[in-house]
Amino acid sequence: MKFLTWYFYNLDEIKEIVAAIKKGDIKPIYFLMGEEAYYIDKISDYIEEHLLDEAEKGFNQMVLYGRDVTIDDIVSNAKRYPMMAERQVVIVKEAQDLSRTIEQLAKYAANPQPSTVLVLNYKYKKIDKRKALYKAINKHGGIVFESKKMYENQVADWIRRVLAGQDYNISPKAAQMLVEFLGTDLSKIDNELKKLKIVLPAGTQITPEHIEENIGISKDYNNFELRKAVGSRNAIKAHQIAKYFAENPKDNPIVVSVALLFGFFSQLLHLHGMSDKNPRSVASALKVNPYFVNEYLDAARNYPMKKVSYIIGVLRETDVKSKGVGANAIPQGDLLKELLVKILG
Repeated sequence: MKFLTWYFYNLDEIKEIVAAIKKGDIKPIYFLMGEEAYYIDKISDYIEEHLLDEAEKGFNQMVLYGRDVTIDDIVSNAKRYPMMAERQVVIVKEAQDLSRTIEQLAKYAANPQPSTVLVLNYKYKKIDKRKALYKAINKHGGIVFESKKMYENQVADWIRRVLAGQDYNISPKAAQMLVEFLGTDLSKIDNELKKLKIVLPAGTQITPEHIEENIGISKDYNNFELRKAVGSRNAIKAHQIAKYFAENPKDNPIVVSVALLFGFFSQLLHLHGMSDKNPRSVASALKVNPYFVNEYLDAARNYPMKKVSYIIGVLRETDVKSKGVGANAIPQGDLLKELLVKILG
């Protein structure tokens, strides 16, 4: 597992945790922490749904919320004995609301009740690994799982891997459309993938057309296509997309377009500074899917380094204007058109 990139590590560690539970290797404490709530919910929901049967849950499964309880309340519930069952489950949701006192749980973690499974959902935060709670959980048979946030350039690979495990494929463009529209929120992406799997049979390769028909993201008028048009200096297509964005401003805020183009031209600046422009090296250095490398190489030929530096400056100015600094009366659609003229001119 140590050879896996860290953003796939989350997925594989979850599989290991679930596989261990299925085999009966159940830990006394599952401390689930980190920035990515999606994985925390996945593990917690699995335990909540599968550890006890329906007859046992009534007396032996308790869900608490961090804002409503103290550490003493949690420990008191965890020390209870199960009723007519082998074990009880105590789940603490939103445990991050107890961040100021969470270290007080260290004493219980050093001597956990063998018949209790305590699950703590500590979202968007982490406990200090140097302190007593973390050390006690690890030393006395518990699990501390850290769910790390993905960067945008990693999410498309995550989508492909998740779908592959469910007998689906997805084209690179379709995956990128989802990322461009939904960002890095894995819960939102997972919900949209579930919609697709309802209407599409297993074995399907998900295409941009499927995304457009079932999720409502235009396959022709989106920031992904804008970046492509700008990179290839296709002024007609770029201005068509800008016109569409101006007519649908709520779904296409300029701050998103500017951020994407800023990232793109920053990557081009990096590319110009590379001595090795082999496609494999470029994909690795820019952290892009190899499928899109030729677009970057073509864009680098279309925009010399001096022009790229100028464009980055223009994008910074537009970003400031788009946030209302010195441009309160200029519609966002006009700002984008002005930006494209400066980039493509």
